[in-house]
Amino acid sequence: MPREAKRRVIDLSHPIEDGMATYPGLPGPSISDHMSRRESRERYPPGTEFQIGTITMVANTGTYVDTPFHRYPGGSDLARFDLARLADVDGVVVDTTGAGGPGIGADAFAGLEVADRAVLVRTGWDRHWRTDGYGAAEHPFLAADAVAWLVERNPAVVGIDSVNIDDMGDMTRPAHTRLLAAGIPILEHLCGLHELPPRGFRLHAAPAPVAGMGSFPVRAYAVLT
Repeated sequence: MPREAKRRVIDLSHPIEDGMATYPGLPGPSISDHMSRRESRERYPPGTEFQIGTITMVANTGTYVDTPFHRYPGGSDLARFDLARLADVDGVVVDTTGAGGPGIGADAFAGLEVADRAVLVRTGWDRHWRTDGYGAAEHPFLAADAVAWLVERNPAVVGIDSVNIDDMGDMTRPAHTRLLAAGIPILEHLCGLHELPPRGFRLHAAPAPVAGMGSFPVRAYAVLT
């Protein structure tokens, strides 16, 4: 029998590092040892050691998912959200790197079959990660007509490699408001979308099932099929 071809896995997540900034105005995580390796040597036999870490962070750190509870008090939180929307989902990449302005309109999605799929919007903005420019006002975002188009077609999840799926200047947050009201989760701060084909991959981006929270970091990755 022929050998099974090795699967290619593409990491779409930014590493979480001590003190890093994710979103303008939000504090960076604090990462340290709860029990260091040196301290563990006092508890275990010679040659046996462990490290137990501790992290303090806001939920919106690194690459993360927003579930309906993030926007709506009665919406599903991380523990109750439908995992099928975030695990082993057929995906499509929408390349908007040549768009004329920051607002991405419905025309960028024309002709795509997106129902029950992971729709990942590639803007190229992840090149600014960990720089002052990442949170600039001219960052790419989904325009209102694009949001309406997506809601009508019910994708499994919508992601973007920008600082926000909404225009940060619009405090009504229409993309979050409409997508999360429809039960469509949002992935923000993705990276590496340039390594994906337009189709032919499966997305995985499940968070820890934390009750009473609506956002949390994920290890988003794609398996090429």
